[in-house]
Amino acid sequence: MCAIRCIDLSTPMANGAHEPRPPDIYYMDHKEFGAKTAAGWGIKPEELHDGVGSQTEFVKVSTHSATHMDAPLHYGPTVAGKPSRSIDQVPLEWCFADGVVLDLRHKKTGDSITAADVEACLKKIGYQIKAGDIVLLWTGTDEKRPDPNYPELHPGMSIEATEYLLDRGVRIIGIDAFGYDRPFSFQIPEFKAGNRRALMPCHHILGRRREYLQIEQMANFGKIPRAHGFKIACFPINVEKASGAWVRPVAIVDDGR
Repeated sequence: MCAIRCIDLSTPMANGAHEPRPPDIYYMDHKEFGAKTAAGWGIKPEELHDGVGSQTEFVKVSTHSATHMDAPLHYGPTVAGKPSRSIDQVPLEWCFADGVVLDLRHKKTGDSITAADVEACLKKIGYQIKAGDIVLLWTGTDEKRPDPNYPELHPGMSIEATEYLLDRGVRIIGIDAFGYDRPFSFQIPEFKAGNRRALMPCHHILGRRREYLQIEQMANFGKIPRAHGFKIACFPINVEKASGAWVRPVAIVDDGR
């Protein structure tokens, strides 16, 4: 028997999702869509097999809704003075690599995740980051997704913690929360009080200096049986010239190890 197991790390696109840009999904059932397609073919709906056609859905959605990957273009028009890559320019080789889970569930809403926090997590699991690793930040916020305040309930990464990972060759960092930076309810008051680094620090400050990818609104990190020693596949949908795209990340675990 195959010992490989796939663990879904995504949240679904769904009507009524608690996020600022929720998807709008229209479900057209077999009867309705069948009638439309039959009319286009110049036949009667009852002439279709069993009297019905196919089902389809129409989705109106941001490329930054549900589980998605931010391309460098999302952060700004340039990175280190060069044009930012769009999502269709992301090297696919980056999107299949060894995964590492950092347990940060002790961090509270609005906290900053520091470089010291990252170092402590790595020491606890006895692991050294290597180039190409995909790092997952386990905050536990995905369990709060049913809460209407979900977008405001997570801790966020600091520039220093992100650079700690980038300095070691990490290109992709995922988080099981609405955002990668702290919630806006913490950022904006600090920014208005004069701290310009408080507003979108990893997106708008670091992301314009260094190239990396974020995956937001991930889930199910607790289902991964170990902190490292597994693979992550996270290929984004190919949306031409887009600043991001939906992704269904999967942890691939060898239970025969």
